[in-house]
Amino acid sequence: GHIKVGDEVVMEQVKSDRPFSAAVITLSDKGSAGEREDKSGPMIVEMLKDAGYDIKETILLPDEQKKLEKELIRLIFTTGGTGFSERDRTPEATVNVCDRMANGIAEAIRNYSMTITKRAMFSRAVSGIRKKR
Repeated sequence: GHIKVGDEVVMEQVKSDRPFSAAVITLSDKGSAGEREDKSGPMIVEMLKDAGYDIKETILLPDEQKKLEKELIRLIFTTGGTGFSERDRTPEATVNVCDRMANGIAEAIRNYSMTITKRAMFSRAVSGIRKKR
């Protein structure tokens, strides 16, 4: 099966005999301070659950690279912190903890997002692989 947003397939469902677990990290100074409601993290959680993932943890962090790197060593999906401000350090933290980059994943997400908003071109998101996973 597939998970779709509109008519677009955005994620393959995992096979039930091989469920994956995941955690989702959202980076937001305002969200972590309680000044803004995070909507992207919960949306990713629902998409992953619909695809058969077992969500082990959700984390809402301020845009602080060292804190993110510590969490990235053990987690899979992040959202936020990819803009142009000095505090947007998610790409740098991701690169620092990955052994190999998988740029096509971020490119595909950006390409799809461009159909929704032209502001997607401002994302500096990156994707990578850590260890054997």
